[in-house]
Formats: sequence, structure tokens, C-alpha cells
Amino acid sequence: MKKQRLKYKQIIEAAVEVIAENGYHASQVSKIAKKAGVADGTIYLYFKNKEDILISVFEEKMGQFIEQIASSIRHQNRADDKLETLIDKHFRQLAADHNLAIVTQLELRQSNSEIRQKINQVLKPYLVVMDDIITEGMEQRVFRDELNIPLVRQMIFGTLDEIVTNWVMKEQKYNLVDQVPLVHGFITNGLSAQQERGGAN
Repeated sequence: MKKQRLKYKQIIEAAVEVIAENGYHASQVSKIAKKAGVADGTIYLYFKNKEDILISVFEEKMGQFIEQIASSIRHQNRADDKLETLIDKHFRQLAADHNLAIVTQLELRQSNSEIRQKINQVLKPYLVVMDDIITEGMEQRVFRDELNIPLVRQMIFGTLDEIVTNWVMKEQKYNLVDQVPLVHGFITNGLSAQQERGGAN
């Protein structure tokens, strides 16, 4: 079982590299198999087809990502601190793996609608983490209490996503993680209960 899991991860890592280098459409299963050091047929023991590989890449990486965030924020009390941790982890994971950043920010966008729907399903637990942080911030009166949670979540995720995409498009010429304090400041200033009280005066 452990051996199978190791081979699965080996194929996932190879797929990230091949798709980043060649683009999703030009990444044949045979190229992924060669990079992973396995026979073409071995790929089909683990995945149905190339689309399944792409979705599995996202599932695997997003699963690790959500676990890291959940573990990091478990002992934090304030919602704004949890939000900063989430932003930091989002940027840090993609900054640490340029190939993964290319796949998630560029190649997934070019896939068909069926793949995009499956990707949206994989994203749901991450969006729930965001919802929980927003709700907690409202309850703590750290964030204003009349926030539209789905809209705020969309704004946060969209901001982080666009910043990473821009970093990839600029060929990673600057430090992505250095943007964390500024991004956190902009978002929390917009959500702050202090702003709400200030506006009422």
C-alpha cells in the first residue's frame, strides 16, 4: 500500500513538472510516464486519463495545503491573525513550487468546463476555511458585523488568486511572500469593525 502511494505521488510530481513545461494540451501521458520513470500502462493503474491526472494534482496539492492551514491556525485566537496565516500559506506554497504555480494559475484555466467544475468541488473545503475565519472575525467584532460572507470570501480568494497569477506572468521576478503584510493590511482594513465605527461618527 505504501509502495502504491509512493508511486502515485511520483506520478503526481512528474505531471506537475511536465504540464508546467509543455502546457496541459501538449502533455501526453507518455511524457508524464517517462518523467515519473514508469511504464505508460502504469499510469492507467492510478488514473483514468490525462484529465484525471490534472484533477488529482489539484486534489493532492490542495489537500496538503488545507491541512497546513488548519494546523497553523488551530492555536491562533484572533480571526485577523488566522487570515494573515492563510494568506502567508497560500503565497508560500506556490512560491516554493514554481511548476505548481504555473499549473494552478495558467494551465487549469485552459481546461474544459467539466474539469473546471471538478476543480471547484476540490476548492470547496478551502473556501469553507475562509468562511469560518470571516464568521469568527464578525463574532469577535474584529470584522464588521454586516458582512456578506460569500461576497467577502470571493473578494479574498480572487485577490490572492490574481496576485499569484500576476507573479507567475511576471516570471516570478519578485518575492511573492514579501507581499503578505501589504495584502493582509488591505483586506483587513476593508473588513475592520473599526472602519464601521469610524464611519458611524
